[in-house]
Amino acid sequence: MSDTSTGGLNRRSFLRAAAALGGTSLVGACGGLKGTGGSSSDVLKIGYVSPQTGPLAGFATADNFVVKQIQEALRNGFTAGGVKRRIEIVVKDTQSNANRATEVTRQLINSDKVDLIVGSSTPDTTNPVADQCEANGVPNVTTIAPWEAWFHGRGGKDGEGFTYTTLFFFGMKEFADCFFPMWDRMGVTGKNVAALWPNDTDANAFRQGLGPMMKKSGYTPVDGGAYQNGATDFTAQIAAFKEAEAELFTCAPIPPDFQTFWKQARQQGFRPKLATVAKVMLFPSEAEALGDLTDNIATDFWWSPAHPYASTLDGRSAKQLADDFAAATGKQWTQALGSVYSLFEIAVQAFKEADDPKDRDEVAAKLRGMKIECMSGKLDFTAGPQPGIAIQHPVGGQWRKGERFPWDVVIVDNSANKDVPVGGDLLPTNP
Repeated sequence: MSDTSTGGLNRRSFLRAAAALGGTSLVGACGGLKGTGGSSSDVLKIGYVSPQTGPLAGFATADNFVVKQIQEALRNGFTAGGVKRRIEIVVKDTQSNANRATEVTRQLINSDKVDLIVGSSTPDTTNPVADQCEANGVPNVTTIAPWEAWFHGRGGKDGEGFTYTTLFFFGMKEFADCFFPMWDRMGVTGKNVAALWPNDTDANAFRQGLGPMMKKSGYTPVDGGAYQNGATDFTAQIAAFKEAEAELFTCAPIPPDFQTFWKQARQQGFRPKLATVAKVMLFPSEAEALGDLTDNIATDFWWSPAHPYASTLDGRSAKQLADDFAAATGKQWTQALGSVYSLFEIAVQAFKEADDPKDRDEVAAKLRGMKIECMSGKLDFTAGPQPGIAIQHPVGGQWRKGERFPWDVVIVDNSANKDVPVGGDLLPTNP
């Protein structure tokens, strides 16, 4: 889930605009904390980094809402280290740019003097944020990035992990556990799977990880080639997929490229029986942009209103959180809503468990050793696949015409997580 594009700006003008905008907002939970320095022993400062503007802004749709919910839930403070504490949250926008992610994380560490940093959405956010935290000894937890892209992309050593940086999400095995059962149920005559994998951190993790798993399970990946993000013509890939008579399709492109590809595929007669896509079609805005071509596209769902999870801060359920978001914003829930909420649950829990929540080494150790049941389900950072990584288990869902909103998600396969109820039958993307 990575992207280094800047939505049409060249790098120099993009960075100049970024410098002019600053991208910083300061929000204090528990009232009246705006501008409070990190020197106050009862104030714990959390920095939050995400792509709120630019090509990846869909991931951050719920950010402002979540920050307000955390503020409300903690308005009376909480006890950590035997002292009543208050939370201050400093929000930074990466503008969907990895270099900007590095820059704003340094600001949080050096200027804002935060006690802990959380970050979300694609390796172009999680990796530079985590690298800066690791280098500066700042506790950190991130999410919504395949663990292989986060761990190996940062030079992680097997069995050791990192000291200050942690992640909760999932990886190639979990994608396989989610997608393969849906493929098996399609009853296709051939086992060729069209794979649209560009040349970036995310897609290369799929190419190197999911590809071999596909072969082991009897499927043959038909790799369309490691094209560059921002491509506008997918004729060559579509021709290769049609020649291979691929009845199944998977991908991990940036969202704009998938929109282009999928429209061209329909125009050029490539109609796979089932599309199981990764990194794209995660959010309602993408479904609406694609229109009728959205129908019955399947993807991985690691959080939804159907997930039987609840907040550690105020007890509300996943469904209640989604409903509250719709009521407050008029917008439809997104998967990132639950993930971003849990970043703050985990941060607060680490503060509570530490004898001294201002001791960065101790808080980082609490993150690495954390076991928590929260809005994102049961997370165990000690269980691996590497130290400091907690694994989620996504289920299969398909986009269908909605009632309240234009498109909605129906959970159609829970092979990987039986806690999540199935809401409808798995249907072909193209009958």
